[in-house]
Amino acid sequence: MTHFAWYHPLAVSAAWAVLMVVLERRFPADRGQKLFREGFFLDFFWYTLFEGAVLGFVIGTLITRIDASTGWSRLHVVSGWPVWLQLAFFWVTHDFYIYWFHRFQHKNRFFWRTHEAHHSGKDVDWLSGSRSHSLEILINQTIEYAPITLLGAHPDVAVMKGMLDATWGMFIHSNIGVRMGVLQYVLNGPELHRWHHACEDEREYNFATKLALWDWIFGTAYRPGRTAKRYGLWGDAPFPKGYFAQHLYAFRPQAPIESGPDTAKAALTD
Repeated sequence: MTHFAWYHPLAVSAAWAVLMVVLERRFPADRGQKLFREGFFLDFFWYTLFEGAVLGFVIGTLITRIDASTGWSRLHVVSGWPVWLQLAFFWVTHDFYIYWFHRFQHKNRFFWRTHEAHHSGKDVDWLSGSRSHSLEILINQTIEYAPITLLGAHPDVAVMKGMLDATWGMFIHSNIGVRMGVLQYVLNGPELHRWHHACEDEREYNFATKLALWDWIFGTAYRPGRTAKRYGLWGDAPFPKGYFAQHLYAFRPQAPIESGPDTAKAALTD
């Protein structure tokens, strides 16, 4: 397999974004949701372009230095595997990790702070997945991409996985009224994941990102067959609107009640 040209991931992601927008306009799950909704510029410029570029450089530099000091990539642990198997291995193992870390973020008062921004939007669409605190991205993407380099995977694996992550993230948040039938028991889609952003009651469910399989196995799946009526932080908790304000807000003094159902309950029992 030849290396991907540098523009392939960007071109594919851009084309996929256009497709998501078209499908959202044509087959909306929630009718009346605007394309240029509140926070669109924040998510597109600050979280997607600015944060993506800065953290891409930081994480890449960090992994390179880890490899330089350990030399682990020279062991070529997975180098002899077919590229498709390397991709599948890292795709599944990281997805399993992210399911459990995601659940942990909703239970732990500190790590909820790093995830709170992701739930702050009151509209959920193809762009919503990009809104994530930089500390959350730094943790998750270092854990995601470091093994790919340190275990000696083919260079295309990181590129292909990044492209899959980007397109899948757009899809599961998209305002598309798609029903995936039996596939929804294995692969995640907007039918399940948009409910994860709902704030209609105190329950929390659908923590999976790519493989809905984890939710079904571990009892956190919820598929009511209708769309949610409201999205955002539980209890309409206040949240800043600006990028830097949202980052600083994660380090505010501990409030007696937090914005997630489980963290709120934990605060009340402390």
